[in-house]
Amino acid sequence: MTPDAGRQQDGPGPDTRRQWDVIVVGAGFAGSLVAHRLGGHGHRVLVLEAGHDAPDAAATATAYLAAGGGTPTSPYPRSADAPSPDVGDLTGLSDGGFTATGHLRQHGPLPYASGYLRANGGTGLLWTGLTPRMHPEDFRTADLGHGRNWPIGYQDLEPYYRQAEHELGVAADADQQRHAVGLPIPADYDFPMRAIPATHLDRTLARALDGRSVRDPAAEEDARLAVSTTPHARNGRPTRPEHPAGPLCQGAASCVPACPSGAKYTPLRTQARWAPGVRLRTGAVASRVLADGTGRATGVEYHADGATHRVHADLVVLAAHAIENARLLLLSGLANRSDQVGRNLMDHPALLTWGLLPEPTGPYRGPGSTSGLEAFRFGGARARRAPFRIEIGNWGWSWAGRPPQVETGALLRTGLRGKELRERLGDRLGRQFSLQFELEQPADPANRVTLDHSSPDPLGLPRPALHYDLSGYVRQGMASARAVSDQLFALLGAEDHTRYEAGPGWPGRLEHEGRPYGYRGAGHGGGTHIMGESPGTSVVDQWQRCWDHPNLYAVGCGSMPSLGTSNPSLTMAALALRSADRAHHDLTALRGPAVLTAPRPPLPLPSASASAVTSSAVSSVSSSVPVSAPTPSREPS
Repeated sequence: MTPDAGRQQDGPGPDTRRQWDVIVVGAGFAGSLVAHRLGGHGHRVLVLEAGHDAPDAAATATAYLAAGGGTPTSPYPRSADAPSPDVGDLTGLSDGGFTATGHLRQHGPLPYASGYLRANGGTGLLWTGLTPRMHPEDFRTADLGHGRNWPIGYQDLEPYYRQAEHELGVAADADQQRHAVGLPIPADYDFPMRAIPATHLDRTLARALDGRSVRDPAAEEDARLAVSTTPHARNGRPTRPEHPAGPLCQGAASCVPACPSGAKYTPLRTQARWAPGVRLRTGAVASRVLADGTGRATGVEYHADGATHRVHADLVVLAAHAIENARLLLLSGLANRSDQVGRNLMDHPALLTWGLLPEPTGPYRGPGSTSGLEAFRFGGARARRAPFRIEIGNWGWSWAGRPPQVETGALLRTGLRGKELRERLGDRLGRQFSLQFELEQPADPANRVTLDHSSPDPLGLPRPALHYDLSGYVRQGMASARAVSDQLFALLGAEDHTRYEAGPGWPGRLEHEGRPYGYRGAGHGGGTHIMGESPGTSVVDQWQRCWDHPNLYAVGCGSMPSLGTSNPSLTMAALALRSADRAHHDLTALRGPAVLTAPRPPLPLPSASASAVTSSAVSSVSSSVPVSAPTPSREPS
């Protein structure tokens, strides 16, 4: 693929000593946004991406459909040096256990059931496009009895949420997010795009459920139901003239792995607007962060074209993936004074239920989910069970492992043929629906990424080794979710076909209090270089800057102390923009005059309504990096 405007390939060299201002490792969501923000300030930025460029989205979607489907990473180019973990690497066993192959070495007790793509654009090429904000409660989960608190609160991040929504072109209904979710969004704010229209399935469920109540076994009061639309990074109708219109969603139902119309945001859209000073080097697998005797990062060692290269810069940003960032820090022996590098691995274990509605619902159209039920994300019950968000699935039983071709095969085996087969198949497919319960998984240091030295990757580097399990708190959340699902099915008059049968299709199978459950990975890995208020208990500070290395940032979902119940991409984007502003401040200060006085406090957030930042960031600024530079310019939110 020809590089887009503003994306220049950096030429190879066995040990180039060219001085860059910034090296960014990873060209996915966070890396592309950081490079865009810093390049826009005039900094020279080199972006190292382990994978390669992929064909455009339309070509990828066409190839995927021509191949008859496959796993989400299947239509993308494979890199021999940077293999991508895939959900197909896991296989369930008849006794309820699992086996794992591929890039990740898994040691249980349960499987980490998510993959990720190592390619230019990262997993942002094949994501679903859902962009809900985190709830204010999600930033203080420790206060609620489980997990860890953030060193910042919702109001610290809120201005950057708005910036990220502008950058990604989010379509949503602000009033609905205020009332249905309880988000304190400024009264004069509207999203760049109008909400994606509800599907026929959404409207069918809303008619049956809105205003009704169900009983959560862990809650003291019944939950009142309301179907509300979900924010999307997908082109809708612009709300204001300054928001450019783009290709609209055509309902192709192939958002994963690629949107053929280009309506869904991917990091390539941001890369197309990179400044000329930003350069991209694909096929560059980072193997070590270089540091001097004072603890300052000096550059990155990487492998490309059969050779080892070193590049140097004033500031290094790791933005690979929660697992790959942790792996790179462990390979480098850096940032681990707290012994938290690689620990607290999190995901959203997704419990699925599926069935047949009494009437046709028109599935397999539009994005994977356009609406959901929000009542179980917050409140007192989360002290007793993991909270969850309910997505209404538009793609029938596909994620449950029974897509149309599987249903066709099952009916053929019954002996049906001809008109009877077509009618029966049309009836079943037309009435399919599913619910997806995405559960919060609190930070747990026992869930972790380490290095497997006995099993090197193609470059001879140790592979990531994972230890993963779900706590009793999460399992109790599954029990509540299934109880709620049973009541929803009853209100809908739906036939419940949910089965978690031990075997190949359910590697994520478990039993809790005598009842079987099965989960899928949501692809929301986080927590492996966790953010906190102290260098003794966390890896990075509130700016995602490593406590032990004042010019080394580790950005992305790996910094998040909790994931809440919302898809984390928008929060990751907001954090990346916030960290980029801080990194620009650090670089400006580095080039400014030396100061003999005490450093100034960190920069205020770009909103008068935002709360003041904590004092922990002041103590984390190295004395070798003055912070008396002028306030950097900021993009409008």
